[in-house]
Amino acid sequence: MNVALLTAAGSGTRMNQDIPKQFIHVDNKPVIIHTMEAFQRHPGIDAIIVVTIESWTDVLWAYAKQFNITKLKWVVPGGETGQESIRNGLNTLEKELLLNDIVMVHDGNRPLISSEIISDSLASFSRYGSAVAVIPCTEVVFESDDGVSSCVSTEREKLFRTQTPHTYTLGDLLNAHREAENKGIKNTAASCILMKELGKITYFSRGSEENIKITTLDDLKIFKALLHTKQDSWIKN
Repeated sequence: MNVALLTAAGSGTRMNQDIPKQFIHVDNKPVIIHTMEAFQRHPGIDAIIVVTIESWTDVLWAYAKQFNITKLKWVVPGGETGQESIRNGLNTLEKELLLNDIVMVHDGNRPLISSEIISDSLASFSRYGSAVAVIPCTEVVFESDDGVSSCVSTEREKLFRTQTPHTYTLGDLLNAHREAENKGIKNTAASCILMKELGKITYFSRGSEENIKITTLDDLKIFKALLHTKQDSWIKN
């Protein structure tokens, strides 16, 4: 079974809005529903679990019914940190799935994930046993201790920015979280960083500049713009 684990437990304080960012409506539907629809449409995803704010679980179920998200099987309360929230979702899946079932961890506030990104993540997982969506770094990057000046730069050809999804077996994710707990590793929301801390190799899958994470009001404006942008027919993919 292939399950999408969507994290949507943040309070969205940087948005400074009355409701969490994942429940803000864009084109008459919540951001989290835009995200869920991408996985609902993909034939390679069998089920969806969402980890969200406990007081919003009933609201999420109601939205899922309204927008016909039939693949939603579980809604789980989040934890104090992103790492705890993912662990809560994994604990629920442990009771429902086999350890070799596939779990695709994705930010609930990345609503523009494409079918191609999901497919490539599954393909990379099939080849390597794990997959983390990345995009190449196109800007020059400097290192600085004071944030004012620097004479140290890194070759951008060697740099990749991670996104989600992060795809692993349920067993690998559970083992990583248990090992992290034993070693006192906390507040590591990105599964790939958690794996790195535990000495695991990260294998890449395809991301996209459009696969943005909505964190600020500027991100929300970009999402709205991209949602209504159609590619000119003469542009090659």
